[in-house]
Amino acid sequence: MYLTPEVKKNIFKEYGKSEFDTGSIEGQIALFTFRIRHLTEHVKLNKKDATTERSLVGLVGKRKDIERYREIIKKLNIRK
Repeated sequence: MYLTPEVKKNIFKEYGKSEFDTGSIEGQIALFTFRIRHLTEHVKLNKKDATTERSLVGLVGKRKDIERYREIIKKLNIRK
């Protein structure tokens, strides 16, 4: 599995307040971004995998307040 507990801890440690604060907005956005990148690469390799593509669209749709999301992304410098 690509998202092990160690990977999650590292994400929350780096972008959140601590590795145990899994509810912070910054940590959640970093986790979403990690998952979206992984699923995007999977869909690129497996073009007929409709289930994963649907999951990817749903995950992208979880970003409800897009303006706040963009502010946090800039602040965290997650995107290139």
